[in-house]
Amino acid sequence: MVNVSLTSPSPAAPKPSNWNLPNVLTSIRIIAIPFFAWLVLKADNTHTGWMWAAFWCFVVLMITDKLDGDIARARGLVTDFGKIADPIADKALMITTLITLNIVGAFHWWITVVIVIRELGITLWRMAELRRGRVVPASKGGKIKTALQSVALALYLCPMPGWMDIPRFIVLLAAVVVTVVTGVQYLVDARKLNQQ
Repeated sequence: MVNVSLTSPSPAAPKPSNWNLPNVLTSIRIIAIPFFAWLVLKADNTHTGWMWAAFWCFVVLMITDKLDGDIARARGLVTDFGKIADPIADKALMITTLITLNIVGAFHWWITVVIVIRELGITLWRMAELRRGRVVPASKGGKIKTALQSVALALYLCPMPGWMDIPRFIVLLAAVVVTVVTGVQYLVDARKLNQQ
């Protein structure tokens, strides 16, 4: 079940500046995505050195994703820019990784299509709800989905021995299943919300 909360910011509380560390990390992540895409395409799923470079770039970008949110919440630096830019950066990284790995033939195109449609659809819905003053936080299933996607894509980015093909594909399929299930749950919750 997705929890939806109404936001009512206190007029007395000063709004933090957009020029803060979490937003800088988010911006760096967005700016670095084209470079990351170039690394994946350069590796072409065959060149070990470039594959490791793409893998570590992905890891660093995922770490900044974790850090910016943690820092923003811990230091009271949550901004409207961060609320919009952070999910955009997250989805842009995931979608870029899926598409570039698809281009180099790492896995079947339908996997990319299913995940991309779900991610874009739910992100647009959450942004629409945010504009209405309703925050839709990530559900527990959504967090599991993100973790599975991250692990699966990381396994496809780094060079692996042949015997790892089936295990990493199983992880990827698990990510697809959880992605679809959580997407359906969001749609069910959205319908209930609209009926209120």
